[in-house]
Amino acid sequence: MSHHTATSWTGSPTQALRVGPGFRLVDLDPSSTPGYTGDKRNGAADLVTGHGPLDDLQERLFAASTAGSTDAVLLVLQAMDTAGKGGIVRHVVGSVDPQGVHLAAFKKPTPDEFAHDFLWRIEKEVPPAGKIGVFDRSHYEDVLIGRVRHLADDAEIERRYGAINEFEAELVATGTRVVKVMLHISPDEQKARLTERLDRPDKHWKYNPGDVDERALWDDYMAAYQVAFDRTSTEVAPWHVIPADRKWFARLAVQGLLLDALEGIAPEWPKATYDVEVEKARLAAT
Repeated sequence: MSHHTATSWTGSPTQALRVGPGFRLVDLDPSSTPGYTGDKRNGAADLVTGHGPLDDLQERLFAASTAGSTDAVLLVLQAMDTAGKGGIVRHVVGSVDPQGVHLAAFKKPTPDEFAHDFLWRIEKEVPPAGKIGVFDRSHYEDVLIGRVRHLADDAEIERRYGAINEFEAELVATGTRVVKVMLHISPDEQKARLTERLDRPDKHWKYNPGDVDERALWDDYMAAYQVAFDRTSTEVAPWHVIPADRKWFARLAVQGLLLDALEGIAPEWPKATYDVEVEKARLAAT
């Protein structure tokens, strides 16, 4: 039985949030809660309810890898600034054993990284078997800001969509479930969150003056995301767009996607490779 049956989800979060044919980002309300009938109070309770199953599945995933399983999960997080990627890492991924998580945050490429193909730095951070990998930004930056800011020529941007699809298909073929998430906030909500960062000295470190410059290009970014969805939401690695004006819903939704992915893998505890009763007797005799 899926964990979600005991909560306010009307079905699978994966199905409710998946980018399908004809999806249009501009039609999605960033304050909506697709597939979920509960309110903030229900959401907070359901998030806590999900911590145990997520932790258990993560431990099973890791244990199975010690017996030769190649299964892993890669959570890809993309969003405009302030959408809550850090909060997802802290409140959702943070509920499992950190030893089972491989976190990689991708900033502006270094000169060394820039000298290589755009996937070079990404491939080095792919999660090993048994781990939940988290990409805080990712290879998609190279077709998002790369496209909007014209950081590469049109032919190279065009080539990257195909390269991304091949890269992700290879990951899936070798045992990694790829869970791609765009946290979708409204310009007004971003403005409110940026304002809070300026109003609070304990948030000043989070503020980047460049965020205001990027706001002027909002529509260009939304168009770049739409192209990315159209070109890279594949059968093996579909996109999921999560309305993120409500932080509680975004966190709950990502947890739901991870639970769906892990329940799909259904990792098993490895069988003992020794005689348990013999070992009990040996231990008792010491």
